[in-house]
Parts: sequence; C-alpha cells; structure tokens
Amino acid sequence: MQSLFDPLSFHHGPTLKNRFALAPLTNLQSHKDGRLSDDEHKWLTMRAEGGFALTMSCAAHVQAVGQGFPGQLGIFSDAHLEGLSRLAKDIKQHNSLAVMQLHHAGMRSPEELIGGQPVAPSDDEETGARALSTAEVEQLIEDFIAAAERAEKAGFDGVELHGAHGYMLCQFLSGESNRREDQYGGSLENRARPIFDIITGIRKRCRNDFNIGIRLSPERFGMQLMEVTEVAQGLMTEAQIDYIDLSLWDVFKEPNEEDYQGRSLLSYFTKLERGDVRIGVAGKIRAPQDALRCLDAGADFVLLGRAAILHHDFPKLSAANNNFVPVSNPVSEDYLRSEGLGEAFVEYMGTWKGFVEQTPSPTKI
Repeated sequence: MQSLFDPLSFHHGPTLKNRFALAPLTNLQSHKDGRLSDDEHKWLTMRAEGGFALTMSCAAHVQAVGQGFPGQLGIFSDAHLEGLSRLAKDIKQHNSLAVMQLHHAGMRSPEELIGGQPVAPSDDEETGARALSTAEVEQLIEDFIAAAERAEKAGFDGVELHGAHGYMLCQFLSGESNRREDQYGGSLENRARPIFDIITGIRKRCRNDFNIGIRLSPERFGMQLMEVTEVAQGLMTEAQIDYIDLSLWDVFKEPNEEDYQGRSLLSYFTKLERGDVRIGVAGKIRAPQDALRCLDAGADFVLLGRAAILHHDFPKLSAANNNFVPVSNPVSEDYLRSEGLGEAFVEYMGTWKGFVEQTPSPTKI
C-alpha cells in the first residue's frame, strides 16, 4: 500500500501528501442563493481532517442560470466569498489541497429551479433549452474565468472544470448536442474551444501556482472515445492544466464502443503522452486494494465518492491497516449522520439504490 501514501507533485501548486482525493459530490446542502451552509462546510472539512490529500467541493455553478440542483453551492457572485473563504481556510488547515469545481448545467438546468429557460450550445427540444448566441458563449467563458478568480480570492489552491456528465462544457464537446456553425461548433477543435479558452484565461489571470484540473467522461452524453482522448492529449500537450480527472463509472471496465473493446477504458488515457499532467480516476473504487490497482494501471491518484461518504477518514484507515475493509451498504441514516452528512444529504443518498437502509412502513391495524 505504500505507493498510495507517496506524495505527488503538480506543475502548479502544492504537492499531494498521498494519492487520495475527495471526488466532487452533489449533496444539496447549501442555501438557496448558493451560499455555503454549515452542513456542507462540515461534510467537506471532515474529509480533509480524515486524511484526503485533496478535498474538492461539489459542482459550484458559475452563472445563476447554470444551476443544476437544489441546494447547490454557488460561485457566481461575490456574495459567496465569505463562506467559500471559511471553507478554503478550514480545508487547508488539515494539509489538504482546497479545490473548487466549476460547473454550469446548461440544458440540464431545471426551468423551475432557475426561473426561466435553460441555455445550451444549440436549441434542444427535449429540455426546451435555447442556443446561446456567440456573445453569450464568450460571456460564459468569461464567467468561468471570473469564478476561478473568485476561488483564488477565497483562498482555494485551485479549480477543476466540470467537463463531464452531459453538463455545459460536455454539451459543447458533443457533436450530438453541439450543432453550432460559429467558432464554437463543427470541428472537434471548435467544440473544445470553450474549454481551452477558459483554461488559457485562468492561467493568465490567476497566480502562477494556481492548480487547474478538468473532469472528463469518455462515454455517454454524446461522447466518443477517440474524440475525448484527442482532447485529453491536446490538454496534456498544451500543459496549462495540472491533471485530468477521468470519471469512468467503473475504472476497470472496457469501452462501450465495440471497436475499442479488448482493453480497459482507462488504458486509452494512461498510454497518452502526459508530460507533467497527472491522471486521476474515479468509478467504483470501494477499497484500498482497488485504489492500488488504479495506480498499478497507470493512474497517478484516485478520487473517491461512495467510499468517502461511508468513511470520512478512508485514507487514515487505509494507512493504519493494509487489510482495511470498508463498511458494506446499505447503511443506516444515523450512520451517515455520524459521518458528517446533513439531513438534505442523507435524504438524497436515500435515492441511491441500495445505499441506505429502508425503514419499513408502519403496520396498519
């Protein structure tokens, strides 16, 4: 297990003390206006205290119209700075990198939540989203950069762009959802232009040691494996980012596309020329042995979601016992409360099949 506790340096910013990072997890715990709540602060700082070398926020929306969930953390206004500053300070006091994930839900913003029509790269009949104008795309890029500056001002060590899971930046990448005819549509280079422009802007306007990552998912939501690997290679070659966070749903699965089966999905990325850019992976990493297999397969670090919900101190438990076996699901609501989840988060986890014990309904007499 020693390699899981080896430090890992980045080209920009502090070194990770181990190879465990907290994945960005939707938790529905913040205030309606996007300000940080005490529940979300507790959930995140407990993971930093529990030994995670990098503690990442949930997806924080960079425009009010980009909200994807109720109780979502915001970073589109200076009104959010007070809570974010407190969060960054309290994460960093545990020698954990404080990272803010920057997000826009695009066509996946519920109309009833944002109080208006959602926006997207192109008109979308299913969701009712309208296409952004060219000027609005330029403003979107600016608002991502401004959110990164806001995170820097709050004291965060870096940001991660959410370019996965069918949200706005992923919608631009997809040839299915992006049918634009301007400089942000058509070729893969054009569809990836918002991502590269945002990264360039952050690198120019934030301090030299500001850490930048991006989350990518190479499947579903109109993604094609070869296009995503091409984007990943371009990001690595340009070397303005510090890491790519690959959300694979299962780190050891084969690709869905038949032409590329016969080897792991992860291997298509670990074989790229990465230079100083690191690769993090997420997807069904439940035990320390799974994490070690990821490093053996060529990843540099792992991002834990479910495992981090179940054990706020997963890294410390793994360091103390090579044979540490995480608790099995389902778990009780009280167990989740003991691990720092607030009531909104506990209720949300109840929607995850098999995660929380179901309380039997009272017997009618």
